[in-house]
Amino acid sequence: MRVGLLGAVLLAASPVRLSAQSEPLAAPLQFYASRQASDSDDYWRHFALGFGASILAHESAHVISSLVMGFHPYYALDHGRPTVFSGIDSDKYPHQQFIFSAAGLTTQALINEAILDIPHAGGGPIERGLLAGGIGTTLFYITLGRNASVSDISVMARTSSLSKTELSLIFGGFSAIQAWRISRYPRYAHFFARPTDSGLAIGFSY
Repeated sequence: MRVGLLGAVLLAASPVRLSAQSEPLAAPLQFYASRQASDSDDYWRHFALGFGASILAHESAHVISSLVMGFHPYYALDHGRPTVFSGIDSDKYPHQQFIFSAAGLTTQALINEAILDIPHAGGGPIERGLLAGGIGTTLFYITLGRNASVSDISVMARTSSLSKTELSLIFGGFSAIQAWRISRYPRYAHFFARPTDSGLAIGFSY
């Protein structure tokens, strides 16, 4: 009887004790979820920062090349798209126009080469964004943006003896080699993956 009463008392008391223990667990779980989301946001924010820096380097190279050659570049809209114009008469100065048009993709290729060649620990999201920005911009210009009237590839073809196909192979070849090198470097493993406390997460989260 005493054992039965003791068991009944313990059984009656146990839910209270268990509920008291279960309440604090909500805070660590909530903290883990918020921390995981924060880490993900930070990763892609830094990746986007690197990607944007690569695009900025591309456009800045156009502007600087024109200024160095003594011309006056300007921004204007081309079919609603903001575009950097060289301020160069391409009929009168085709060589200078070619340099202006090639400056953006060349600069991005050089940045990627420097990242891949200079020994360093690296492999972080900003660095990955820079690499992706250079390769992605080149991929755009040799595919979807290849035939636009103000496309770098189109203008270079008009102001040189090289065809659009040849130019696409040159710049695309550099990017293909860089992509292959990235795939071979352990520090760039899971290139579009972000680290989490429980492993790796691929792609974007919402």
